[in-house]
Amino acid sequence: MNINEKLNYWLSFADSDTKSELLAVKNDEKEIEDRFYKDLQFGTGGLRSVMGAGSNRMNKYTVGRATLGLADYLKHKYSGNISVAVAYDSRNNSAFFAQSAANIFSNCGIDVYLYETLVPVPVLSFTTRRLCCNAGVMITASHNPKEYNGYKVYDSKGCQLCTEDAGEVIGFINNIKDYFSIDFSPCGAGKITMLGSDMLSEYLEAVRTQSLYDEKSDIKIVYTPLHGTGNIPVRKILSGFDVTVVKEQELPDGDFPTVKSPNPEEKGALMPAIETARRLGADLVLGTDPDCDRVGIAVKDKDGSYVLMTGNQTGALLVNFVLTMKKSSLSEKSVIIKTIVTSELGAEIGRRHGVGVEETLTGFKYIGDKINKYEQTHEHDFVIGYEESYGYLVGTHARDKDAVVASMLICQMAAWYKARGKTLIDGINDIYAEYGYYLDALDSFVLKGKDGAEKITRLMAYFREQGGALFCGVKNVIDYLPGVNSLPKENVLKYIFEDSSWLAVRPSGTEPKIKVYYSIKDQSRESAAARLEKIRNKMSEIIAG
Repeated sequence: MNINEKLNYWLSFADSDTKSELLAVKNDEKEIEDRFYKDLQFGTGGLRSVMGAGSNRMNKYTVGRATLGLADYLKHKYSGNISVAVAYDSRNNSAFFAQSAANIFSNCGIDVYLYETLVPVPVLSFTTRRLCCNAGVMITASHNPKEYNGYKVYDSKGCQLCTEDAGEVIGFINNIKDYFSIDFSPCGAGKITMLGSDMLSEYLEAVRTQSLYDEKSDIKIVYTPLHGTGNIPVRKILSGFDVTVVKEQELPDGDFPTVKSPNPEEKGALMPAIETARRLGADLVLGTDPDCDRVGIAVKDKDGSYVLMTGNQTGALLVNFVLTMKKSSLSEKSVIIKTIVTSELGAEIGRRHGVGVEETLTGFKYIGDKINKYEQTHEHDFVIGYEESYGYLVGTHARDKDAVVASMLICQMAAWYKARGKTLIDGINDIYAEYGYYLDALDSFVLKGKDGAEKITRLMAYFREQGGALFCGVKNVIDYLPGVNSLPKENVLKYIFEDSSWLAVRPSGTEPKIKVYYSIKDQSRESAAARLEKIRNKMSEIIAG
């Protein structure tokens, strides 16, 4: 069907609210094109889009189509009783989408374990494994602005679907042509079992087993859940610390009224927490995103200011801390896992400690997949996995990044440094003194709609065509599209410079963006910053042109 045929089809079957929304924009050709030029597809994080009416939006019908396709896939893959765990975060419509998915699964004869209240992503991953479910579904759009929502799918091990399984699920979803045939009614052949605090308590007990430092400390912490799911679990896991919660960001609110975007990578999101910390003289600021799988931090410096730590810096600190505290239990099989767009600093620390370093594509599902394989082959023992985008995991209780366990270990690490008269800023500077200075940065260029998608395609073609001639001093270019080593094929280019600095460019799998990652290694921050500025300016000119 063309765009107008799709619009008329939706107007023929949709409920009254959907029809009203579509009729209100019917004469806006650009808006209708964006809503219907494609069907919402799985990316690196499942479904994710702006909420609203249309085949390219997150709504009751696109969620229903994905759920029915997933149900068909599960019935094709498994025999006997099939079960799915379903959870949701604090976003607008998350609870509604979760209940809709549960009803559809139930109508397909699939048993459902549905959380009665919002919980973090790692809790859903843990629950899927703990209850031996065949799959899990999490309704969340992570750190995106309030207009967004999403639909993450997990396998029986609690890991987000990787390339092969996701491809199969997409095939079953694409077979669903008739939105009108989807049964959203609450009565089904499968039963829906509600989950509550008991399962959350089991998860927290599993997190506590990863504790590495329990000496009493007077460290003061300010925490913000950014209106999301972290409030209860993070506060419980930090019960031994002096923690103040940012009141105006404490309660769940899908409008995220105090921030432009609930992203702990952005200074603006953490400013209310930093202001609270200044007032209290706190040592550390923590902020978790709405689905509580990522955590950002700010640290009090000697002059009283608060310094934001990047995901790469926090990751390097955690690698150093975890390996130091676990030194006696490490072996030749011990490994850390990072992504291809994560700084090499943590990897160098790992090698210095004598552990192996494994690398994956962008997306924590690939780290989870490696953990699953180690569990089967016993080839390696997983110690810590992390990515530059503020996601960390220690322990195998989950197969996704976990801001609850990360928050616990970051606070323990800060207490450990304070007992030695240091802050985390001193800690990262000590690491730089030993390993060299690493300056990392990320630029995200938003290119919306059909025109934006086409421009991203043209840009990636241009970067491939230019190859190593794009910059001076490029030693080689790694193109992950044909597949590199044993990694799945991915639309990523990585330019490696003679001094081991690098730049990587990739389209986002969850947002209308092209992302550019920079990692500059130099003797000082000043020289690294000057070089980074030149490279960033050139990339900005190319992408803006």
